[in-house]
Amino acid sequence: MRNALGSVDTVLLLGGRSEIGLAIVERLVRDGASRVMLAARGGAAPTEELRKLGAEVHVVDFDAARPETHAALIEHAAATLGDLDVVIPAFGVLGRQAVYDDDPVAAARDVAVNFGGHVSAGLAAARRLREQGHGTLVVLSSVAGVRVRKANFVYGSAKAGLDGFAQGLADSLHGTHSPRSSGARVVVVRPGFVIGRMTEGMTPAPMSVTVDAVADAVIDALRSGRQMVWVPGRLRFVFAVMRILPRALWRRLPR
Repeated sequence: MRNALGSVDTVLLLGGRSEIGLAIVERLVRDGASRVMLAARGGAAPTEELRKLGAEVHVVDFDAARPETHAALIEHAAATLGDLDVVIPAFGVLGRQAVYDDDPVAAARDVAVNFGGHVSAGLAAARRLREQGHGTLVVLSSVAGVRVRKANFVYGSAKAGLDGFAQGLADSLHGTHSPRSSGARVVVVRPGFVIGRMTEGMTPAPMSVTVDAVADAVIDALRSGRQMVWVPGRLRFVFAVMRILPRALWRRLPR
């Protein structure tokens, strides 16, 4: 539950080494969150900075490619931390389209993580938040899924699926005037090209953003109650146009 100052108390980060995820968690701790769980493959995640800030930090093993383990992990987090105020699935693979073209098995494997893993983890988290009667699931989508480009269409298609899933899940949790109102909500975050470890060595796209900018936008949405976040905000208007471009013109966009 939120504390007396209105800040969240508990945070679960799925993908405990995620640069964006950790930046969001750090800001939440600075705002008053006191208990954090970092779920990462092999149970290895950076904890020093969060502990320096005064947080109680737990680290557990998490494998996005094993959906059969996700529900149990969510329940373990709730048993350890108490009610989950914010859950952030921040795992994923940014593969190269050229590799996927040559290796369809690798493409399917990464889509299973980038989409399937988020479906299983998201549904499990939503069930817990619904049972609690409160809490927020932060879904890190991407403009890559708003309209899929040929340059990264495997990755983009997974993000498109994730974006649709997140919006549908948000609708299923919503119902202010219904007896089935859950009290839980979903925040969908659509960043553009993010300059960070995941994209190191790649040429930044127009209107690129930093990890810090994404984290700041998420915190602002958690405070304000917004359900859809574009980073930077002007991408919302850019993609209003991009969505209606004729396919013949869309295909000509630079790779």
